[in-house]
Amino acid sequence: MIQHPALRSGNVALITGGATGIGFAIAHRLAALGMDLVLVDKRAEALAASAATLGAVSVMEAAVDVADRNAVEAMQNAVNERFGGIDVLINNAGIGRASTALGPVDAWQSTLDVNLWGIINGCQVFVPDMIKRGNGGIVINTGSKQGITTPPGNPAYNVSKAAVKAYTEALEHELRNTDGARITAHLLIPGFVFTEMTAGDRTERPAAAWTPDETAAFALERVGAGDFYILCPDNDVSRQMDEKRIAWAAGDIIENRPPLSRWHPDWTERFKAFLSGT
Repeated sequence: MIQHPALRSGNVALITGGATGIGFAIAHRLAALGMDLVLVDKRAEALAASAATLGAVSVMEAAVDVADRNAVEAMQNAVNERFGGIDVLINNAGIGRASTALGPVDAWQSTLDVNLWGIINGCQVFVPDMIKRGNGGIVINTGSKQGITTPPGNPAYNVSKAAVKAYTEALEHELRNTDGARITAHLLIPGFVFTEMTAGDRTERPAAAWTPDETAAFALERVGAGDFYILCPDNDVSRQMDEKRIAWAAGDIIENRPPLSRWHPDWTERFKAFLSGT
């Protein structure tokens, strides 16, 4: 695996949504490198149980709602007291409440609060000090393919993840144009991963899904390779298929097709032909 220089023993990583799923899988891999960790999650009991499995590394548990700016700022003070700052920021906390374009408003509000404002809060609170720290470092924000192809079914989630994409692109642009900022930003775009959020009523991982650890391994390798867009495949969808789906979505604008034409009855067969190359 290609290793980013910031991922090394003695450095400090903060991971939101760190009690389970992709966040915890990344934490487990960083702990194996000897990094100190700040695990962040709203669920204190799950956080404590997960932190207890990480071995001898120094782990700080922070039961924090990332949507609460005041709580994130208070957490920064506590992290600075404990570790002096962080070198790696992984904004991974996310929720997926059901929604339609017309509501319900509380689902929209909570989804945007966590999925978008949680990331903005994390970056605006921690990244300025990461720059001043001068060690070099990484920011990884978890997006989604649904924020790129925006399939019908849950527009609040799609909007939140589309905004995360736009925000992270802007962040990377600003970082590379800021003197002395030895920090790189990256957008993690998972495939189908079997986590608490995606499991639903299922207790066994579907054959199509990757495990959180497979996703974590891929993400850290691609960060080491310098990728900004960490586009993850899974056991059902290849990189080639993802690229075609993304290209078709962009083509709706370029070719003035109906929005979400991939799911429009007049365009379904043409999309299938596009995928097959016929």
